[in-house]
Amino acid sequence: MQEESIRQVAAVPTLTGRDADRSALSTPLSQYSSAPTPVKVIDKHSLEYVVRSGIAGGLSGSAAKTLIAPLDRIKILFQTSNPEFLKYRGSFFGLFKAGQKILRNDGFFGLFQGHLVTLLRIFPYAAIKFVAYEQIRSILIPNDHYETAVLRFMAGSLSGLASVFLTYPLDLVRVRMAFQFHKCSDPSHHGILPYQHVRLWSVIRQVYAEHPPLKELDPRWLKFMRKKTPKPLIPLSNFYRGFGPTVLGMIPYAGVSFYVHDLLHDISRSKYFSKYLVSQSSTGSSGTKVVKVKHSTEHVNSRDSRKPLKAHAQLVAGGLAGMSSQTAAYPFEVIRRRMQVGGAVDSGRFLSFRNTAKLIFAESGMKGFFVGLLIGYLKVVPMVACSFYVYERGKLFLGI
Repeated sequence: MQEESIRQVAAVPTLTGRDADRSALSTPLSQYSSAPTPVKVIDKHSLEYVVRSGIAGGLSGSAAKTLIAPLDRIKILFQTSNPEFLKYRGSFFGLFKAGQKILRNDGFFGLFQGHLVTLLRIFPYAAIKFVAYEQIRSILIPNDHYETAVLRFMAGSLSGLASVFLTYPLDLVRVRMAFQFHKCSDPSHHGILPYQHVRLWSVIRQVYAEHPPLKELDPRWLKFMRKKTPKPLIPLSNFYRGFGPTVLGMIPYAGVSFYVHDLLHDISRSKYFSKYLVSQSSTGSSGTKVVKVKHSTEHVNSRDSRKPLKAHAQLVAGGLAGMSSQTAAYPFEVIRRRMQVGGAVDSGRFLSFRNTAKLIFAESGMKGFFVGLLIGYLKVVPMVACSFYVYERGKLFLGI
């Protein structure tokens, strides 16, 4: 018995020198140390979080707008009743014919006319929108007990209002540039489309110089502002044409967009769909898990530590959010566009929200408020899907 035991011990090879070193290196690290994954704690209201979320938001907006820039140009031409494109409105194939006309007259870059201004506007716009949403949401919904549809809608609406107020003048200049056309096929349109050289600074100067005399039909707020505002500041009001319907439209647009997006995220994470739609990775590019908390556990929201959705699920959630928000806010957008180009088609005259709505209804009835909605869907669905996708992936990459 003792001899058999000795033979078993002798059968075990003894490692020395390099073999022993290799054996030690091949031993799992977990046998020597059970150190946890490093956790970096970031206050959601800190400057670091604001900067990172702002970068992710700005990049997401720029990517989304570049994706749909040609559709955006054509939609503006339809919405604002550009006389060169009236014959293409109202049909699906009119979209492609309008694109062919732009390519034929202005070349490929004509499809991106005004896009530089779009990027100058959309980066700060999207950055402010997403930063404001994260901050306002953390205040209105500090933990899971406050997760209600009303508060989600409010957070989205307030973030949209904050971003549009600060970037609206650039949006107006972009619309003016997209509305103007280099070559008119009908000579009678030259009086309606007087600007033949579409350049950023020339359009800004033109808008700034518009100062038509007050008329009886002008809105009351314009008359009051013209009387009380110092003369050097009066031209700045030209850059806020259509701001009223913009505010009215932004409330349902941003509110519905963020609400539907968050709702679809909740559904995707339910026990029935999570195994198909939720990614198993939850760490950023550095491999360090980030916990976003304040100084009290009462302000911890499970949303800040949840795993991301898979790519296809995120894109679908964003696309449906875009379709819902576009439907809710589209009539306000049509009115806003008509007000924005008022200076280009009516000697700089201001039209009030009510008068513009009456004009659209007189021209086309109720369907006039939904002109270009199909193009709007073709534009907004991929745009919002791309925007939310890039933002969520950008947050992961930046470690938040």
